[in-house]
Amino acid sequence: MSTNKAANEPDEFTNPTTAALQLVPRRLPTVMFTIALFAYLIAVTQRSSLGVAGVDAANRFDAGGAALSTLGVMQMAVYALMQIPVGMLLDRFGPRMLILAGAIGMALGQAVVAFAPTLEVAVLGRILVGIGDATTFVSGLRIIAAWFPQRRVPLMQQWFSNLGQIGQFLSAVPFAMLLHWSNWTVAFLSTAALSVIVAIVVAVVLSDTPWKRTAGSRVSLRGAFVKLGDAFVRPGTRMGFWAHFSSQFVGTVFALLWGYPIMVQGLGLAKELAAVLLIVPMLVGMIAGPWIGLATARWPLRRSNIVVLLASLMTASWIGLIVWPGVPPLWYFLIVLVATGVCGPGSTIGFDFARTFNPASSYGSASGIVNIGGFTASAITMLLIGLGLDFGPQTAAGVPSWEAYQIALWAIPLMIVVGIGGLLAERRRTRSRLAAEEGVTVAPLWLAVAHQLRRKHDN
Repeated sequence: MSTNKAANEPDEFTNPTTAALQLVPRRLPTVMFTIALFAYLIAVTQRSSLGVAGVDAANRFDAGGAALSTLGVMQMAVYALMQIPVGMLLDRFGPRMLILAGAIGMALGQAVVAFAPTLEVAVLGRILVGIGDATTFVSGLRIIAAWFPQRRVPLMQQWFSNLGQIGQFLSAVPFAMLLHWSNWTVAFLSTAALSVIVAIVVAVVLSDTPWKRTAGSRVSLRGAFVKLGDAFVRPGTRMGFWAHFSSQFVGTVFALLWGYPIMVQGLGLAKELAAVLLIVPMLVGMIAGPWIGLATARWPLRRSNIVVLLASLMTASWIGLIVWPGVPPLWYFLIVLVATGVCGPGSTIGFDFARTFNPASSYGSASGIVNIGGFTASAITMLLIGLGLDFGPQTAAGVPSWEAYQIALWAIPLMIVVGIGGLLAERRRTRSRLAAEEGVTVAPLWLAVAHQLRRKHDN
């Protein structure tokens, strides 16, 4: 440890105090946040670039629904599987090194996709994209935790998560236009160049903490696994996993792979309109996210209720779409997109569980566990939809009909229900642990509401 450390410098990579941040130039946290956000925005662009290329990929590689789903499924599966090692590496090396390595990996992956002669080679490229993408989001959360006071972290996390979704706009509009005006190779090489720019900016400017260029905890491999195990056994971490599982995957599945085919093949919308509608959940999420962050900070003991409410709203909207007699009208589909956009930011609450139920030294491992949730659900749902489409009825042109999509899309409410069930089970364990160890008892929501109403009536 450095002997000339500032007096207020925290000993660990943790939320700095207000007094400590007074030693930091006022605009520097904003600069670091902006760089981390830029890296995440480009990662989302790389992740979702396949969404508008789904139909082109089917034609380029002559692939059916199940085969095409392997592009997205493998990327999401690798992303999910990487979260444990990424969390451990984050605690070991710090976020700057991981964001840098991830940007390089995504650039290489998109270059492979650009020149892929077969579907198998393209899958390999998307695996590299998934590995690189896996490092970026949790590393950005770590930057926020180091550069901002604790009271601002939930709100900054929501801004980070939702502004990063602008990457979906970059893939849905500029990338889609480039893909259709030029060719597959030029479009994917252009996205690879964006990650090269990220790597240069991160290498030159980004710092892990206000006091260290690169900060991490030099622990042994055994010590890293101990941290991971300690994080996993905490029911609050597992509650974060299920919160992320139940809220995040719908927007990812829609933007990454199946949204464009649903609209073009299933609903019969024009390609240009479909490309624009892809960004509706992102735009709505940008508006709703900060409000969800404020609610999380305002009612920390009711964060799980917020997740359950949002996930239930999203479930109801998709079930309505599925059971609509015939092809649903555009106005109702817009309601579904808005509901998906409103509910998606609820997944970020999962990382707030990881932050508050774990020591700072294990935050990387805990956030990695949480981040597995949504992308595990994404990979499973992508595969289930692809299988459902192949078994469903086809049109005369050989593409899935809306009836096939109605069958396949039941995967969405099914996965949400699984996630809510897991969340409620872990919430019960978490509250029991809080009561036993800290004497904190959280009353059921209905009882708390009745108590507040009674107090207002008495006053």
